[in-house]
Order: sequence, then structure tokens, then C-alpha cells
Amino acid sequence: MFGLPAPVRRLIAGAPVRRDGQLLSLDAQLLLRMMKLEDAGLTAPTVEEARAGVVRGMAYLPKVPARPVATLEVDAGGVPARLYTPKALKDGSPLLVFYHGGGWVVGNLGTHDTLCRYLAVHAEVRVLSVDYRLAPEHPYPAATEDALAAYAYAAEHAEELGADPRAIAVGGDSAGGNLAAVVGMLADRTPDFALLIYPVTDMTVRRRSRELFGEGYYLTDADMVWFSDHYCPDLERRADPAASPLLAGDLSGFPPSYLVTAGFDPLRDEGEAFAGRLKEAGVPVALRRQEDLIHGFANMWSLGGRFLEAVSEAAGALRTGLYAGPRVRS
Repeated sequence: MFGLPAPVRRLIAGAPVRRDGQLLSLDAQLLLRMMKLEDAGLTAPTVEEARAGVVRGMAYLPKVPARPVATLEVDAGGVPARLYTPKALKDGSPLLVFYHGGGWVVGNLGTHDTLCRYLAVHAEVRVLSVDYRLAPEHPYPAATEDALAAYAYAAEHAEELGADPRAIAVGGDSAGGNLAAVVGMLADRTPDFALLIYPVTDMTVRRRSRELFGEGYYLTDADMVWFSDHYCPDLERRADPAASPLLAGDLSGFPPSYLVTAGFDPLRDEGEAFAGRLKEAGVPVALRRQEDLIHGFANMWSLGGRFLEAVSEAAGALRTGLYAGPRVRS
């Protein structure tokens, strides 16, 4: 479908969509059209059905061959994890500790396997993907505890993982971006870089982008309520900085960051607000809005087009941030 000529894809996708001064990419619009025909979504009446649906949806995405990547299952301080090492990558490479998205409820190592492989190959890094505990079986703060424990293990055992202990990043998408931000704030050993892909940063406020894009653009307002209620049912605790990092009092110690949002995403405004807080705190941060894309584009890179361009840019930012960093730690 995505290999068809643009005029044919336009006929299938429908008339161009403009909203909030932005034009939705043809690639994203075509994908949304296909999802609507398949009645595909992120949530379901039960958690088990939602998890099965996400896994089933990922199976439709093409698996684009890349340079071979070796994988190794790791016990990261009591937290299961998977280490990705691209073929011929020398020991002493930078390391990305990655947290998958899925609303803290439906993602897993498998749903983000292709993304981790892409980042490993194109950023020239090892990737440690963390299999943190999921809600509702393990509600907040279980995921944050696992995120911090796995990062602490990676920082302490970087050389055993084949990585440079002076060049360790954290990263993640959506709920995983939330966990990466929390680790960036709270870890005893501050990461050297943060890759934040449309992160959840504030569970307490409904911003304008949530009203504009809360229906019809993959992640919906109802989805966000469903995820939040499963992850942190205690409304008062949603204001904790470890749940809503935008509400942290001091962000001056946060690592240099690349933060990317999607224009047609309910999470857009809170992600950009977090980037603004980082800038105010004097943290070097590159904020990039992929204004024509939707939530979830990172997992869609194998469809090519604008999805691939956006993820390629993120991989380049990660590579630059880690390889051009000072590496001054002893």
C-alpha cells in the first residue's frame, strides 16, 4: 500500500487534512485510513485484549532487514532486559537504556524490537531495552522503580555490557519517554543524554493538543484516560514528579536532550512544555516537532516515508549527543 504512487495513495487516504496550521502527511493519513478500516486501536474492553491487539498490529509492519544485531537477555538489577549489539560494533560504544511505550500497560520488548534494532544500528550504540513491570498488575510507582534499577545496573556494569561508562543515555517513547525523563531527574548517576520521543510529562492537566487531537489520530483522549486509570488510579499521586516530571521543582541537573513531538498528537503540548522547562533550567535541549505526524510514528519507521525520516533524525541526534559528548566521567 505504501509503495503505491502518491496520487493513488491520496485517493485511498482522502482529502488532505489540515488542523492547527499543520498538514497531516499523506503517509500518516493513509495509515489512519487503514486502521479505521481494520477497526484497530490501542485499548480494548480488557487489558488482555488490548495487549493482544497491539502485538497483532505490530505484526503487520514490515521487518526491514538491517545490519545484523545480536541480542542477549540480561538481568538488569532484577529487571529483565534485552541488550542489542550491532555486528562489528567495537567494545566501548555508547549505551542507550531504552524504555518502551504502551501506556505503561500494553507494550513489551517485542513491540519495540524493530525500533531498538534501528536505533542500535543507525546511532552506532548498544541498546539495553528494559522490560519493566506493567500496570494494572503493578501500578505506579512499580515502572519507575524498575526503570531506575535497570539504569543503575547499566551505569554500574557498562563495561561488562561492552559499553563506555562515560556515554550512557536514557530514552523512550510515550510512556517510556516518561520513564526516561524520570530517570534523567532522579538517577544517582545523571545520564549523559536523553532521547525523549513524544513523552508523557504531565498526568494532571488537559492541554490544548489533547482537545484538538483527542479523536481520530491513533492515540485518543479515551485511550489516555484508560492508560492513566490503569497506571496510576490514585489521582493525588499523579502530581508526583515521578509520575508527572513536568511538575518537578528543579530540572537544572537534567541531561542534554533531544525531545521530539508529533504535530497531530494529544501529547504534543505537554512534551513541548517539558522542553520549555528544560530550557528555562539551562539544560541544552533540541526540541523538534514533526508537525505532520501522529503519535506512535517511531514504531512505524519500517513503512518508510515520513515515519522513517523522523526516526532517522532521532537516531542521528542520539549519535551526535553521545559521540560528541565530553565523556569526562572517571
